[in-house]
Amino acid sequence: MDADACPVKRQIVETARQFAVPVLMVASYDHRLEPETGVRIVQVDRSDQSVDLYISNHVARGDIVVTQDFGLATIVLAKGAIALSPRGQQYDDGNIDFLMARRHELAKLRRSGGRAKGPRAMTDEDREQFQQKLTKVLRNRQENDER
Repeated sequence: MDADACPVKRQIVETARQFAVPVLMVASYDHRLEPETGVRIVQVDRSDQSVDLYISNHVARGDIVVTQDFGLATIVLAKGAIALSPRGQQYDDGNIDFLMARRHELAKLRRSGGRAKGPRAMTDEDREQFQQKLTKVLRNRQENDER
């Protein structure tokens, strides 16, 4: 997981434990993460893309990556992994191009002095939706592994 600003760390750990799946949290040294059973923590330098670079260099087919970063999600998908947003949206070939184009348009707007609203605050309902989606993805993966 891209753990720098991930609002669903607890939900990921809880759900992964149910399926006996290890968790890898990648964050910059600016973020304090507490080690716990079943969770491996990798800390990288503070530079802007260090977490994304680490994840993109280590992700493998079938991995599940939780990120809010559309660019990282694009790389993850290209490597055959599954990419989820912290709100439970699964990035895929059908939506990632639109999301990247929207990100580009908003960046152009900000560079020209315009303002765009940021994401709304996470709610308990968002966290629950995420946990349900992660459970579904892990269950599907488990069923495929049993075949």
